[in-house]
Amino acid sequence: MDSVGPVGLWQGDGAAQEGLPCPPGSSELVHQCLQQFKVTGAQLRQIQASLLGSMEQALRGQTSPVPAVRMLPAYVGSIPHGTEQGDFVVLELGATGASLRVLWVTLTGIEGPRIEPRSKEFVIPQEVMLGPGQQLFDFAARCLSEFLDALPVGSRGLQLGFNFSFPCHQTGLDKSTLISWTKGFRCSGVEGQDVVQLLRDAIARQGAYSLDVVAVVNDTVGTMMGCEQGARSCEVGLVVDTGTNACYMEEARHVAALDEDRGRVCVSIEWGSFGDDGALGPVLTTFDHTLDHESLNPGAQRFEKMIGGLYLGELVRLVLAHLAQLGVLFGGCMSPALLSPGAFLLEHVAEIEHPSTGAARVRTLLQDLGLSLGPSDTERVQHVCAAVCTRAAQLCAAALAAVLTRLQHSREQQTLQIAVATGGRVFERHPRFLSVLQETVKLLAPECDVSFTPSVDGGGQGVAMVTAVAARMAAHRCLLEKTLAPFRLTLKQLAVVQAQMREAMVKGLRGEASSLHMLPTYVRATPDGSERGDFLALDLGGTNFRVLLVHVATEGVQITSQVYSIPECVTQGSGQQLFDHIVDCIVDFQQKQGLSGQSLPLGFTFSFPCRQLGLDQGILLNWTKGFNASDCEGQDVVCLLREAIQRRQAVELNVVAIVNDTVGTMMSCGYEDPRCEVGLIIGTGTNACYMEELRNVAGIAGDSGHMCINMEWGAFGDDGSLGTLSTCFDASVDQASINPGKQRFEKMISGMYLGEIVRHILLHLTSLGVLFRGQQTQRLQTRDIFKTKFLSEIESDSLALRQVRAILEDLGLPLTSDDALMVREVCQAVSQRAAQLCGAGVAAVVEKIRENRHLEELTVSVGVDGTLYKMHPHFSSLVAATVQKLAPHCAVTFLQSEDGSGKGAALVTAVACRLDRLAHV
Repeated sequence: MDSVGPVGLWQGDGAAQEGLPCPPGSSELVHQCLQQFKVTGAQLRQIQASLLGSMEQALRGQTSPVPAVRMLPAYVGSIPHGTEQGDFVVLELGATGASLRVLWVTLTGIEGPRIEPRSKEFVIPQEVMLGPGQQLFDFAARCLSEFLDALPVGSRGLQLGFNFSFPCHQTGLDKSTLISWTKGFRCSGVEGQDVVQLLRDAIARQGAYSLDVVAVVNDTVGTMMGCEQGARSCEVGLVVDTGTNACYMEEARHVAALDEDRGRVCVSIEWGSFGDDGALGPVLTTFDHTLDHESLNPGAQRFEKMIGGLYLGELVRLVLAHLAQLGVLFGGCMSPALLSPGAFLLEHVAEIEHPSTGAARVRTLLQDLGLSLGPSDTERVQHVCAAVCTRAAQLCAAALAAVLTRLQHSREQQTLQIAVATGGRVFERHPRFLSVLQETVKLLAPECDVSFTPSVDGGGQGVAMVTAVAARMAAHRCLLEKTLAPFRLTLKQLAVVQAQMREAMVKGLRGEASSLHMLPTYVRATPDGSERGDFLALDLGGTNFRVLLVHVATEGVQITSQVYSIPECVTQGSGQQLFDHIVDCIVDFQQKQGLSGQSLPLGFTFSFPCRQLGLDQGILLNWTKGFNASDCEGQDVVCLLREAIQRRQAVELNVVAIVNDTVGTMMSCGYEDPRCEVGLIIGTGTNACYMEELRNVAGIAGDSGHMCINMEWGAFGDDGSLGTLSTCFDASVDQASINPGKQRFEKMISGMYLGEIVRHILLHLTSLGVLFRGQQTQRLQTRDIFKTKFLSEIESDSLALRQVRAILEDLGLPLTSDDALMVREVCQAVSQRAAQLCGAGVAAVVEKIRENRHLEELTVSVGVDGTLYKMHPHFSSLVAATVQKLAPHCAVTFLQSEDGSGKGAALVTAVACRLDRLAHV
């Protein structure tokens, strides 16, 4: 795109010529004059890049002495859902020049019939536009009262949206400080003041009606919000009226002024001042310089003065006067009207360029200005108007292309599909401005698929929509907070959980009725670092199992392992068949590792419910995880394994220990850190173990030494002690589980259940209309559709909102950015409660150890395993923070386990062998 001429606006065969052609028969002087308005493709791309750079600099908060754009947050965090309803009052000031408009807007939602707003326009006297600020706002308050007097308002309170279309520094939805007047206004005492407060003061002085100013909105934001809802989200507003501006929905984390990392926020670019730093120098004409010099604000709003409707007519007038002075128009004669600023208006330009009636209107309009037309003057005047307006449309397109490029890059989309709401009299009245804009945008931003939608009265309906959206978001926020309040646990509540668990631990250790079984594991010591040798480990916990060779040496632990599968016919067959298959796999592993004939100590991690009677004795209580091998339940699984070894002649295996995976986790970390005396699993399920004083364990002989206790804490609360913390969502998950009323603590903490809790909350919020526009989806009704891994992904700090949306959309959930934020908040509340409850449990354990040993301060480490703990971005830090608050006299370090079920089982065996050798010595 080397050059972009005014193809879309010119008539006649001149449109097909290079650049800005001379109309047939025109003089070279006309041609040279209009050549100044030609903008090349390279120049437009440079403007696009320059504006984009200025936008990004302003977003980062990097200011310059002459800011090109301001990038002001409008504090509008959501676009309409289509559910907004109610009556709203709108005051519109500055959108239509020297007038003020009051509207009564009734919103009926996307399903309801559209009700035309009632409105009244009031002309603002010149002395009010240039007088004291209080005079202007008192005038506005009187207009509001006069308008409402004609409506059956009564004494009810009304919500008002304030459309204030001037550059402002907004610090809240209802707080906005005027930066500078534009559009011919120069009221004193207003710049630097909060215009919402000035309006509220004026309404109070008037005293006639109860009006709550909910939002201050500029016309550009109103234009975006007033766009009719279609298939595409309307997230850009573009106004070319008296002045010009654009706004769009930016990722909040990119707006330095907000210090916010969630959601999106509407940013008003305030691009009318672009070029005030000289960036537009190459495309400025002598007429632009003259217009700027004669304006109320020389040197300011340079971009607006090339595009805005307030200036297009004046530019045309200056060109016509210049050509008349050169003698190539109107026979070289000029009338007083042609020499008067403001004599040529946007309406005149639009009428002149009308494709069918333009030529006739030229003669009438110019005669009204006291001018006589020559034979070629009509066509020449049309060409002047076309040149000025074509350039305006192309410059506007370059600026819009910068916005679209920004959106495409920040959202990392290969093709951006978006709707742009357009508003303002230039769009409404000029016959070809939009078509030239569209054509140029396609050339400058080919990766963006843009649809342009005229805004439905952005200054009125759009501002009412902002007000309605604010009301909806406030109501939804209230319902969300009420729903999530039970999940936000106080320190006092957590301390109660800690105390209850401590009490249940003591009862369980004594053999009294308790929801904690406190099972002895017969592991009497943790590694001390002196363990040496080769050990086998067998890890059986599912249809795939592992055989491991673990070499424990001075330089550390080395592991060699192989995974074997168990066919379904074996898991569902006889117990003998199952254990024979396991031994066959062990023999295969020994042969591959060159261990045939060697009798190595073996640790057996058996991840099924067992009652342990000794280090090498474990009675299977019941099969889980799809296993149903016969003649195993109620049997000692170590004996079943030894019998299978005997059946396989010439094989010698020394089964030393049967190990719980939680104990294996503690032992695995204990080898690296001798202070590790607690094991914690937070994965699909949850459990904990710790080293208890042997004297406190009922039924085990001995008063000295230690014993590792398998707490089986997933069952904590099965006696009803967690009832005050349980929500209706927990109850729904429990009732739908395979073991209602059991494992209540686990169902509030572990990965198997958190996704289901979230799903039930989402269903509830959808039924309230807070999420997904109140539309229930079949996918969300499906049990277990919301996996716990989604919590980890959705809560990731590095995940942009669009990626959160993608995760949820893959689940078939039709959501908005607001929905994505709320879903993230639900996930955060559920996972935070889980982590805090887990922390309360750990605090109870470490405090028990500290008090057992009569210590003022305890230094201890906790070995942890489990996908929830390891994969969730915040779970581990929340657990640690909770422990620190509830157990301030314990210095607790959390260590992530490496292969607790494999390496840990081998280390349990190694410690047992070490203790056995010491006993013999």
